[in-house]
Amino acid sequence: MDTWIPVALVVALAMGFNYTNGFHDAANAIATSVSTRALTPRIALGMAAVANLFGAFLGTKVAKTVGSGIIDAPAGKVGLTICAAGLVGAIAWNMLTWWYGLPSSSSHALIGGLGGAAIAASTTVHWVAVFEKVIVPMIASPIVGLIGGYLVMTLILWIFRNGHPGRVSRNFRYAQTVSAAAMAFGHGMQDAAKTAGVVVLALTVGGFHTEGDDSIPLWVLVVSALVISAGTYAGGWRIMRTLGRRIIHLDPPQGFAAETTAAAVLYVATAIGAPISTTHAITSAIMGVGSTKSVKAVRWGVAKNIVGAWVFTFPGAGVVAALAFLVLKLITH
Repeated sequence: MDTWIPVALVVALAMGFNYTNGFHDAANAIATSVSTRALTPRIALGMAAVANLFGAFLGTKVAKTVGSGIIDAPAGKVGLTICAAGLVGAIAWNMLTWWYGLPSSSSHALIGGLGGAAIAASTTVHWVAVFEKVIVPMIASPIVGLIGGYLVMTLILWIFRNGHPGRVSRNFRYAQTVSAAAMAFGHGMQDAAKTAGVVVLALTVGGFHTEGDDSIPLWVLVVSALVISAGTYAGGWRIMRTLGRRIIHLDPPQGFAAETTAAAVLYVATAIGAPISTTHAITSAIMGVGSTKSVKAVRWGVAKNIVGAWVFTFPGAGVVAALAFLVLKLITH
């Protein structure tokens, strides 16, 4: 088929996004463990990369939502151009927020990019599905993370109220290895799966995957998992500092509570096929955990900047993607 070259280029672009997703969101899983000295940065990154790899194979519901539930991409060059432009918008937003150290959502950048490109192409955006599968979880997950983090930390404080502080801290430092791995596993389920969904969309409009077939080819999952793991191992130090130190200084029990809460939110969202933000989950959980100490202990100014990045992610990535579609259309048509 004469579309195999543009399809290959879109798949390569998707893997480029996947790699930026890995180093952009690596901090989500390990920032708290590194900041509490539960794990060294390189050990934490290696562990997160492996957990991402295995988690990717359990996120097929999320992949189906992104691949077929957000937009309708027509077959042929127009559909492939929409995919490419959406990925360009997502990559551009990832790089911008990474440069400024803002933990924004790669997931919402991708969805915003696809939506912006689809609008520029005058094709269908499934707004009801976007509202139900993206907007509602986007609003709900930080609220659940905030409340959940507060409740989990309150429970820990009550259970260990008579424990020796040094011994409790040391044991939770060990426990953070498990909670950080659980968080990274959830990140793999969510974010590697989203890239796999876009790849399947590109294969479908390019004529290499049967339309209406909800299965995800094994090679797509394997490649997506490997690339996001490589990106994760590359690290995301700027964002790691923001999550690990600038919101609140965490101790091991707080880090464990935040990671456990965020992982639980990710697992529930994956089970229902909702593509939520791992960034939203862990950031809100950190804020909830910090609030048990004191409302003033949380640096709400930093939190305000992060929320600002959240708000502008959809339109920011969408505008870049729309412009990219118009440019690519001039070049390729």
